Amino acid sequence: MSDSQRQEIEKRRTFAIISHPDAGKTTLTEKLLLFGGAIQQAGAVKARGEARRARSDWMKVEQERGISVASSVMSFEYKDISFNLLDTPGHEDFSEDTYRVLTAVDSAVMVLDSAKGIEAQTKKLFEVCRLRNVPIITFINKLDREGMDPFSLLDDIEKTLALDVTPASWPIGMGKDFLGCYDLIGDQLILMNKNGDKSQKNATIETCEGLNDPKLDSLLPAHAVAKLREDVMMVKELCPQFDLELYLAGALTPVFFGSAINNFGVKEVLEGLHNLAPSPRPQPAAERKVSADEKKVTGFIFKIQANMDPKHRDRIAFMRLCSGHFKRGMSLTQIRTGKPVKVPTPVMFLAQERELAEDAYAGDIIGIPNHGQLRIGDTLTEGEKLHFTGIPSFAPELLKSVRALDPLKSKHLGNALQQIAEEGGASVFKPVIGSEWIVGVVGVLQFEVMADRIRTEFNIPVAFEPTQYYTARWIACTDKNVLAKFIDTNQANIAHDHDGETVFLARNAWHLNKAKEDFPQVELRTTREQVF
Repeated sequence: MSDSQRQEIEKRRTFAIISHPDAGKTTLTEKLLLFGGAIQQAGAVKARGEARRARSDWMKVEQERGISVASSVMSFEYKDISFNLLDTPGHEDFSEDTYRVLTAVDSAVMVLDSAKGIEAQTKKLFEVCRLRNVPIITFINKLDREGMDPFSLLDDIEKTLALDVTPASWPIGMGKDFLGCYDLIGDQLILMNKNGDKSQKNATIETCEGLNDPKLDSLLPAHAVAKLREDVMMVKELCPQFDLELYLAGALTPVFFGSAINNFGVKEVLEGLHNLAPSPRPQPAAERKVSADEKKVTGFIFKIQANMDPKHRDRIAFMRLCSGHFKRGMSLTQIRTGKPVKVPTPVMFLAQERELAEDAYAGDIIGIPNHGQLRIGDTLTEGEKLHFTGIPSFAPELLKSVRALDPLKSKHLGNALQQIAEEGGASVFKPVIGSEWIVGVVGVLQFEVMADRIRTEFNIPVAFEPTQYYTARWIACTDKNVLAKFIDTNQANIAHDHDGETVFLARNAWHLNKAKEDFPQVELRTTREQVF
């Protein structure tokens, strides 16, 4: 591998932002892009009219509801580093998409609402990160509102997540009395400008000679200085020193405080990512670990998005490059089929804006225009048979049948459902007996979003209706005869998913347990790793 290639790989940082809904994740995403110079004006999620169209929320349903339901990819440069930011849906009904995205990143930023601390969805997403030892930077947001005591917040992170914490900055006041933060790493006082300026420069930075610098006394009220000095002494006693090795192992998190909506603390998070976040890490494959600095190109598809551009019924497969130097026009082998896939028009993203990628390196996320041949979990390489692991598919918790309100559009409905299923937006099952389609999802909101998408993108109004089925399980058995007997016995409850995999649809919990008792050799799986 050439030195220039190695340098390019080392300057890549691929990260995701994880949080509970409404903690301020999409706002932070916007502001990181603003500070990175990628956009001129950030669109806050809560604002009105056009300003509300957050850059990362481009799907019609997202813009209408003010929530993120699909993951977006955005690339930007800051100083000498190329960042790939993967924004993820915060709403738990879309967590499956988020889990898959987390397989494609090397680090994460965890956003917490200062009033709420660790919430349910944050904990779930953190557990996914922990499985892969993903290093995490924490940003405690909304300090401009009344919230929990900073020490209580640190305690909450430690106890709930079993994660060591080291504050990188410390807040001065809170709510109406929020004055700014003290940067514990750079010994700087960062004061918040209260002039309503929402530009990048919403902070005044004063360099200090430690906390005893008389400058602090002249810039802050006496009670605020006294509390700051007292708090920082406690921090030094109670919290471990920052240890880069522990952070990279996913065992310690540096904590930043701020208010994303006011552009405060965002620059410090970006600096933290710049200085601490790892360059592309080795990726696990069934055969071996694949290192980023290997010469040959390898990568996997972790997401498929249809209709990013509603004018052109396009489908983009998102590929995480795991190694090598990719060049436009390359031909790669799709391991699942053994066929070559030529990539003449790969794209890089800034939310819905995209440009042709002439080349890309390990750590980069590229979009490959796809007409149905690529699927989530596909591995693409320059020839070596590798199967990247860890991309999950979960058994749905809610099942409904779906029909087109116009019977003439029933045939087109099948195509629309297949497309959405291949994106990983829902599970779609076609029972062996009968003509209905069964849709399975993790959360109720997904049905609404699906109906919305099928109506707006495919012009097919649909109705979701209750079904006799309770849950779905993928079937696996090493003995082919036993498997054939199981399928034959349960003919009325057998379906195929969009990948053609056989699925058992149980009517209730008793029915599921009975099937397990009658056929102990048959595995009824709740998850399926998408390894092809």
